[in-house]
Parts: sequence; C-alpha cells; structure tokens
Amino acid sequence: MEVTFYWYPKCGTCRKAKKWLEDHQVDVEAIHIVEQPPTKEQLKEYYQKSGLEIKKLFNTSGQKYRALGLKDKIQDASEEELLELLSSDGMLIKRPILISDQTVLFGFKEEQYENMLNKS
Repeated sequence: MEVTFYWYPKCGTCRKAKKWLEDHQVDVEAIHIVEQPPTKEQLKEYYQKSGLEIKKLFNTSGQKYRALGLKDKIQDASEEELLELLSSDGMLIKRPILISDQTVLFGFKEEQYENMLNKS
C-alpha cells in the first residue's frame, strides 16, 4: 500500500503520528507540508475523500489562522476561496494528513490510523 504523509516536523502531533507509523512499519512518503503544501486540486480531492466538510481542514489552533482572523472569514467563503486559502500556506492546513488509495485522514487519532491500515 502506498501511503503519503504530509507533516510539519516541529508539530508534536505530527511527530507522534510519524512515530506511530514507524512503530507499525508503515512505509510512507513523508512530505513537509510547509515546504511542499498540497495544491488546490489535491486538497479538493483529499477533502472529498475524507468525508469532512472543507472548514474542518483548517488548523484552527495555528497562529497563522488566528493572525489572519480566519474564524469569521471562512464562514461565508466559497469552496473555491477556501481551497485557494488552504493551498496558499501549509500552516493553515490541519495536519498531519495521511493519504492512501481509499482514505484520507486529517489530524492523528490512533484508532483511525489502525482502521485505515486494517482495510488495506
């Protein structure tokens, strides 16, 4: 199974997820989310596969999100505007992102990771 893992090395949750993947011997293509953020097209595909609403893709606890005052802005924005915003800066995206052929997970919950691996 080919798995892509977007992460930010300074993020504690990302490091935990990466360690979990290593402990479970999951081979991943690790991509630094700030240096190589997903494109608008990729994000659209990921959020549709994830089943989440697009607003859930924002890293709402991030400094950048708060500095830009996005809490109110994203309420009325179109899908296109939200995708544009997310693809403009990897720090705005909820991380880590784990992508397999069938599933896309945003954030890290061990149970979700286990379920995803058991399906493949």
